Amino acid sequence: MDESNKDQRSAPTPALRAEREHCRWDKVDVMQYKQEGSAPFRDITRQVLFDDPQLAAQVRYFEMQAGGYSTLERHQHMHAVMILRGSGRCLVGDRVLDVREHDLINIPALTWHQFRAGDTAPMGFLCVVNAVRDKPQLPGEADLKTLRADPAVAAFIRA
Repeated sequence: MDESNKDQRSAPTPALRAEREHCRWDKVDVMQYKQEGSAPFRDITRQVLFDDPQLAAQVRYFEMQAGGYSTLERHQHMHAVMILRGSGRCLVGDRVLDVREHDLINIPALTWHQFRAGDTAPMGFLCVVNAVRDKPQLPGEADLKTLRADPAVAAFIRA
């Protein structure tokens, strides 16, 4: 389990985890997205909504403030992501996609991905992943050069 998982393991998920206010749930801590300085990101938090060893998966909620973004990264595992709140854009491989509430995004294993909220409102998404997973891989200079060969991707990642 990578470092980002260590603090997320918990007791079995209760039968009901009620939403106490918009995109905040009972007995779920709002945590920092990652350790500051570990990778580029801005204005994003995470919550672990479901984590039960019997299913071997986690359901997490990430929320970015307007203009916020997740880290550009890839993993050995796949992701299923559903936009729950707001709209924005995401990079999946070499495609930049406009996304909005209730869109479902499939991120295959070893695929570069990043999410960005629009400039005027927050964007939140549910992410389903394996409970035990590898550490994120960040792009090196050669990876960035390949990604930036496409002008649309280059404009999106702006890093």
